[in-house]
Amino acid sequence: MQVVIVESPAKAKTINKYLGPGYEVIASYGHIRDLPSKDGSVDPDADFRMLWEVDPKAQKRLNEIAKAVKGADGLILATDPDREGEAISWHVLEVLREKKALKGQPVERVVFNAITKQAVLDAMKAPRAIDVALVDAYLARRALDYLVGFTLSPVLWRKLPGARSAGRVQSVALRLVCDREREIELFQAREYWSIVAQLATPRGEGFEARLSGADGKKITRLSVGTAEEAAAFRASLESSTFSVRGIEAKPMRRHPQPPFTTSTLQQEASRKLGLAPARTMQIAQRLYEGVDVGGETVGLITYMRTDGVDMAPEAVAATRAAISSHYGPRYLPGVPRKYTTKAKNAQEAHEAIRPTDPTRRPKDAARHLDPEQAKLYELIWTRTVASQMESAEMERTTADIIARAAGRDLELTATGTVVKFDGFLALYREGKDDEEEDEDSRRLPAMSTGEALDKKAIVTDQHFTEPPPRYSEASLVKRMEELGIGRPSTYAAVLAVLRDREYVKLDKKRLVPEDKGRLVTAFLQSFFKKYVEYDFTADLEEKLDKVSAAELDWKQVLRDFWADFSVAVEATKELRVSNVLDALDEILTAHLFPATTDGSDPRLCPTCGTGRLSLKMGKFGAFIGCSNYPECRHTRPLSGEAAVEGDGIRKLGPDPVTGLEVTLRDGRFGVYLQLGEAVDGEKPKRSSLPKGLAPADVDLETALALLSLPRPVGTHPDDGAPVLAGIGKFGPYIQHGKVYANLEAGDDILVIGLNRAVTLLAEKQSKGRGGRGAAPAGRGLGDHPTEGGAITVRAGRFGPYVNHGKINATLPKSQDPDSLTLEQALVLIEAKAAANPSARKPARKPSGDGAAKKAKAPAKKAAPKKAAAKASTDGDSATTDASAKKTAAKKPAAKKAPAKKPAKAATED
Repeated sequence: MQVVIVESPAKAKTINKYLGPGYEVIASYGHIRDLPSKDGSVDPDADFRMLWEVDPKAQKRLNEIAKAVKGADGLILATDPDREGEAISWHVLEVLREKKALKGQPVERVVFNAITKQAVLDAMKAPRAIDVALVDAYLARRALDYLVGFTLSPVLWRKLPGARSAGRVQSVALRLVCDREREIELFQAREYWSIVAQLATPRGEGFEARLSGADGKKITRLSVGTAEEAAAFRASLESSTFSVRGIEAKPMRRHPQPPFTTSTLQQEASRKLGLAPARTMQIAQRLYEGVDVGGETVGLITYMRTDGVDMAPEAVAATRAAISSHYGPRYLPGVPRKYTTKAKNAQEAHEAIRPTDPTRRPKDAARHLDPEQAKLYELIWTRTVASQMESAEMERTTADIIARAAGRDLELTATGTVVKFDGFLALYREGKDDEEEDEDSRRLPAMSTGEALDKKAIVTDQHFTEPPPRYSEASLVKRMEELGIGRPSTYAAVLAVLRDREYVKLDKKRLVPEDKGRLVTAFLQSFFKKYVEYDFTADLEEKLDKVSAAELDWKQVLRDFWADFSVAVEATKELRVSNVLDALDEILTAHLFPATTDGSDPRLCPTCGTGRLSLKMGKFGAFIGCSNYPECRHTRPLSGEAAVEGDGIRKLGPDPVTGLEVTLRDGRFGVYLQLGEAVDGEKPKRSSLPKGLAPADVDLETALALLSLPRPVGTHPDDGAPVLAGIGKFGPYIQHGKVYANLEAGDDILVIGLNRAVTLLAEKQSKGRGGRGAAPAGRGLGDHPTEGGAITVRAGRFGPYVNHGKINATLPKSQDPDSLTLEQALVLIEAKAAANPSARKPARKPSGDGAAKKAKAPAKKAAPKKAAAKASTDGDSATTDASAKKTAAKKPAAKKAPAKKPAKAATED
């Protein structure tokens, strides 16, 4: 019997069917151990010795693996074919050696790029040893992530209250977003005018030509900068005669793009399907692991973490056959297309992401997939097939037009493109991040040199240059790849962490830095500038790639990095908060104090008229305050859009009914509205702001509407009882009797109508919740593989969670409950059970009273480490805020009982 180790139970079940009775396939459920979140896990003074700790939820699985290996003929490590997969195999082998489970049995490593029977059987015929260079690259990255996050995050906490974490790649990605925002803030619009002649041939076919030259001088897009200049050109053109001076037609060929890599898939799925990178990878994982097709689980795509763009010869042949069959020989090139990766080091690359069977068309696969999976499969299939199709053939025509008037020659240009043969464009066109009008795509009518043209109209339009657009998730991934920052496999996690940490937000599918993110970036640029430089980060990535190619010693990379980084951290110990505030105030001037429309001093205090506004730090974070404090208590948030007066109060006006003043106030738990003041101890009416409503957008009318809540929406058609809309402790809601339904994204509490309200209430009741106290039925994921009992994902009062018996485990913020799989749910349940063994079902019998007592003892001891179970990552690793803060403080107070609420993770890739 051969024991085969894979990562997920879904793969284990499928591969066991492929291999037959001579094999036992066991899942590791991903990583089995990590660096504990405490000081000394990576010790620079001991040549970067790394202390590993087995994840409590993995202990049982490791015991099962060790038991199976002891009686096996051999061990086959078949984890994923990338750096992380190599690391998991290495960790499993190390733990088995520590357990002395191996008794001389042969250990082999196999990799397969697709979960199909043929791919798995072929992989078993080509075993190899563990790739030590790939493991070294993993160790170097994991150590760097730990050292940066665990060392730098406590510095942020001490010097910049409210900051969450810093990371080797996370912080540089955040800087990209913040730098773009700074460009936008500093941008000064420039006026320019376009002059277009609407012309027609003698046959009456119309087209447009743009002014491109005058009096022998070239006119570019910004050449005409005033209305007077535009009017002068228009006057000349109005009295001109037009003729064709020349026609030039050039043939063009447009070639297809290569098949998807990880980053290009994330970019295109964001553009075309509106999927976040993390969601794209979740769906791709399911397509890779396989779905039931005709009673057999089959992987539909190849491995989705890759920087390779080539395909296996048999896949190319199958793709070409599909093209010939479906589109005809005209669409098939004479020879197969060969693509090469642009990555500096393809050591970790494999095949491009492609369908495992190109003959399985999207419409055939859709029968076995949910809508999102079907759309992503179709995107991958069309890109793959198009990559082997014939190039598109086009003809680009340029017409030079001469306009003569009163001895003055003006030149105009008209361009157009004609598709002669669509080629791959018949199937696929790549999306763009920022769509612009393409004049070349217009088709020009037939013209000949010297032909006279009729003038229909002269149009002049005023324009202003626009700042560079904010990054979308797709364009940020593209920019990171261009700069060599991070690696494609970590991009989705990096973006997820930036949003989870509330450093950035998505607004109209664009990434906007939050004030917290601006402060962190400004701090790092002021005091750790080298470590958020694009070139430095890219250079470090290149060194890590050399480690994976066995060209560089991984510990030497760590030594070189730590020598300078430790000095930079040490230099901040004597840094005073006032020094930090001065530096941040200067670097964020354009953001904190934007220029006023009337030209007045933006730093002048509007309350006292003499004080200077500057960045201050308070108990609840940063704010803008007056230099005349405490005589003047003017404050406002950082953005400057919602200025408040006195003790954080902004007057909106009087209530026309009561005459009481309506105010917007900055409280401990956020901004809220208040009507009047407290009288005789009676609290005034208050209302919080709905999520998504910025304080700057609140006027008197909106405030009065919010203060009037709850409001009647109408009467329920079933029983005539009132339906109410209001804002409660957990946000906006609809109420009908004892049934409460939360509003969804896009619903407005002030305008929601009865039809929508009834729909939300019906959906709530259909989920099994008759009222706030009722338990949700949830979506079934399947039964627990070892203990039995249903596992469900449910919508809870404090967010979505998974349930198994008495165990409830909250979903991470970045996890979409609709896409949660049984395997992911099992990991969460195991983590929760490890942190709280008493919640386990009674069916799990202890071996005796003594064993039960022993099992309970460590649970109390481990309680302070619950944060480790909730650690989230943005790349290869994570450390916890709670543990790092404990180390940073190093005070006697640390002996106190740990806080009940664990903090979130501090670092990542």
